Amino acid sequence: QVVLVESGGGLVQAGGSLSLSCAASGRTFSWRAMGWFRQAPGKEREIVAAINWRGDNTYYAQSVKGRFTISRDNAKNTVLLQMNTLKPEDTAIYYCAADQMVTRTVVSTLGQADFGSWGQGTQVTVSS
Repeated sequence: QVVLVESGGGLVQAGGSLSLSCAASGRTFSWRAMGWFRQAPGKEREIVAAINWRGDNTYYAQSVKGRFTISRDNAKNTVLLQMNTLKPEDTAIYYCAADQMVTRTVVSTLGQADFGSWGQGTQVTVSS
């Protein structure tokens, strides 16, 4: 069981940057792939980015590729999402999630059903 707490959301103007952090508790964090998801009002929750347990394989949704960067620090039990060049369409609640499996090396095929632990979410609002 991994307990996740997101922070770092807020209000930013279009073109600006935000850094989201996900603090994890639980001894198995460092063995699990991690993902960031988002859900905008009236829309389905979608995956934004994912990173494998070692931090050497990542996945990005096409809509954020080149603007967002996911990283992790297993020594500190944290996962970060650096968001640059933000757009109004990035406005959503952002969730951190942990893989149900351990030692997954490739994350490009992961979907919501693969993640078993979720944070409470943090609001990101991008004004135009």
